[in-house]
Amino acid sequence: MTLPTTHRVSAAAQLAAVTRRFGSKLALDKVSFSVPRGSVCALVGENGAGKTTTLSILAGFLAPHAGTVDVLGLGPYQVSRHRGRVGVLPQDAELPQQSTPRQLLRAWAQLQGLDRASARHAADRALDEVLLRDRADDPVKALSHGMKRRLTVASALLGDPELVLLDEPTSGLDPAQSRHLREVLAARRGRGTVLVSSHNLPELESMCDHVIVLERGQCVMDAAMDTVTGRDREVSITLAPPLPPGRTTTVRLVLSHSDPRTLSAATSTLLAELLAEGALVEEVRRGDALAQRYFARAPGGEASG
Repeated sequence: MTLPTTHRVSAAAQLAAVTRRFGSKLALDKVSFSVPRGSVCALVGENGAGKTTTLSILAGFLAPHAGTVDVLGLGPYQVSRHRGRVGVLPQDAELPQQSTPRQLLRAWAQLQGLDRASARHAADRALDEVLLRDRADDPVKALSHGMKRRLTVASALLGDPELVLLDEPTSGLDPAQSRHLREVLAARRGRGTVLVSSHNLPELESMCDHVIVLERGQCVMDAAMDTVTGRDREVSITLAPPLPPGRTTTVRLVLSHSDPRTLSAATSTLLAELLAEGALVEEVRRGDALAQRYFARAPGGEASG
């Protein structure tokens, strides 16, 4: 089932009919999408759907066999054009075990073109963003898996790049660390762009405002989060017993088009009507969860990967 696609004139990253093979395996099949500039965008799909391949092409690690790629309006990723403007967290990142987080971040910052003083400042800021300042001078081999993951996330945020590409950034983090990282990423909205792949759909819903879904190497969704979840045009009101005559437990309000102001006004009118009937309102919810819409998009859909 192919879902609607929205096209953005102002995009931080775009793929147009991109195809990529690994031997006889077709990893991406004419994939097209746009990542809106200034958004925090979710990249979702099953195992093998093509998410990591997509991020690798945007980051310049892989070249497509067909189609066109544009990153920040400068064409495909090239070091000479994009150095310091794109931050990347690969799915699996190996780190030098004897080096310290501070040493690594300062060295990476200088590779991005920062002078020594600016590199020190950028490294300290990145360490603070991922709550790793207290372990900044410990060797990498002494860090836990979660700490190493936070260090690699810090490397992607280093120097405040315009576009950040993250593959499973919260993997191995505890709930508190995951929540903090979501807040850090959400805070980049408007001043930068983030494209993040994750297994955790509720996590993506909480911080992202746009969604791209890949399925078997094809893009089947490219739309705003509110459009995907129905938050821009649907409201569900749950009533507690006893119910007014003729009412069911759930009352749904659905507009034919996206109009948040009209939806708010219509919801207020419906609530007033229900209360006048003596209804006991238990919950008012806009739209559905991302996971619910994702699993409902086609029979047998899976959200892991």
